[in-house]
Amino acid sequence: MKLENFNFSLPIQIRWSDLDPLGHVNNAVYVTYFEIVRGHFMLHACPGWDWHKDMFLIANVTANFHKELLLTATETAVSIKTSKIGNKSFVLDYAVTSKKGEDVLVHATGHTTQIMFDMKTRSTIKLPDWVRQSLAAFDGL
Repeated sequence: MKLENFNFSLPIQIRWSDLDPLGHVNNAVYVTYFEIVRGHFMLHACPGWDWHKDMFLIANVTANFHKELLLTATETAVSIKTSKIGNKSFVLDYAVTSKKGEDVLVHATGHTTQIMFDMKTRSTIKLPDWVRQSLAAFDGL
């Protein structure tokens, strides 16, 4: 996963409650970081998004841990990008990073698969064309 391929990133503040007894960010918290950034990303990539009307479910979450993330990390951020667009779903990739001097440290990478969902019929639906076009244009797919 090349960091230069991500064009959306959001700073993340590490909270004391994010830490486990080892003093680093607990593995489960990374999924929360993904969720926080995903909400902001969707509003930027798909400006017409209406959370009361347009909904998706998370079908899959994967997190790969590369380097522990400590409370003292500087410039912690999560980058996100669309990596695949299907008929009913799309895949987002994530990279959790911090800086040490001029170096960018990658602490974790991951992805989520989102499936479009109709709240009234409680069933999956085809990915709307405007979502497909917005994500493709935003991430150059």
